[in-house]
Amino acid sequence: MNGLGGLNKAPDGVVIGLVQSQLPRIETRADIARQTDRIVALVAKARANLATMDLVVFPEYALHGLSMDTRPEILCTLDGPEVAAFKRACAENRIWGCFSIMEANPGGNPYNSGLIIDDRGELKLYYRKMHPWVPVEPWEPGNLGIPVIAGPRGAKLGLIICHDGMFPEMARECAYRGAEIMIRTAGYTAPIRESWRFTNQANAFCNLMVTANVCLCGSDGTFDSMGEGMICNFDGSVIAHGTTGRVDEIITAEVRPDLVREARVHWGVENNIYQLGHRGYTAVQGGAQDCPYTYMADLAAGRYRVPWEDQVRVTDGTGCGFPAPTRRYAGASDAREAAE
Repeated sequence: MNGLGGLNKAPDGVVIGLVQSQLPRIETRADIARQTDRIVALVAKARANLATMDLVVFPEYALHGLSMDTRPEILCTLDGPEVAAFKRACAENRIWGCFSIMEANPGGNPYNSGLIIDDRGELKLYYRKMHPWVPVEPWEPGNLGIPVIAGPRGAKLGLIICHDGMFPEMARECAYRGAEIMIRTAGYTAPIRESWRFTNQANAFCNLMVTANVCLCGSDGTFDSMGEGMICNFDGSVIAHGTTGRVDEIITAEVRPDLVREARVHWGVENNIYQLGHRGYTAVQGGAQDCPYTYMADLAAGRYRVPWEDQVRVTDGTGCGFPAPTRRYAGASDAREAAE
């Protein structure tokens, strides 16, 4: 499976393009406008590059760069000009697109948000990063859960962002909600290279789910991002991998959601996403369907606490230059209602 990077497309195939876009340096609103134009041009490049492409994916921070700048003048909104430009680009090029914005939040710190727009220019998925890469990132923790949508050719899509993918629970939630393809966008730099690779593969294998993953690429003069566009099949094997670090290269492959569905139904050995809730079904009818995991019960009850809790030294962002927060987390229910 791959179809020579999507050149040869099966009737049930979905062709994905991962843009290893150049890490930008952003300081002003004018920089945001120029980078928006650059991303729009790359959407057009993706369409011209491969007529069979269904979905083009841009990395986290593709618009804002890695400065962690929270000044209001460079932030975005869903009804702002940047998102409008992305919608037009998808409609004009008849392609689905996945984009990243740093979203203004009147009630606190900005959100690190991901968007999926369809080939008619309509916003179909809106996600706020659940696990900012603390202590480095100042973003408000996401409060909209992990949405899963019907994407191109009916494939079920989920989206997580960067550090989210280091938590196996995030990929499991995507799969549990039906995702057949999980997108992971990132701005990671070289020290995370090996962790990036094996978590992308593990997230795929443990959930019988395709993972499509891409980082920023190149240098902004301070940071060096690594590219590493990577598409993993549901058995954990790597279908396509951008290892050259070439900026603006589009890593492409065809994936087969129909085979994901087939595996989830017909696999016995290593059907882990099913077997988690049906332990030992060879011995007991239907398997054990309890919850023997202490951390799950404690997290749900709001009393999550690791045995070494009192010894943890880094518990806020002061070491990275951010003031210690004074607000408590307000919860997710109000935010979900507002988004709907």
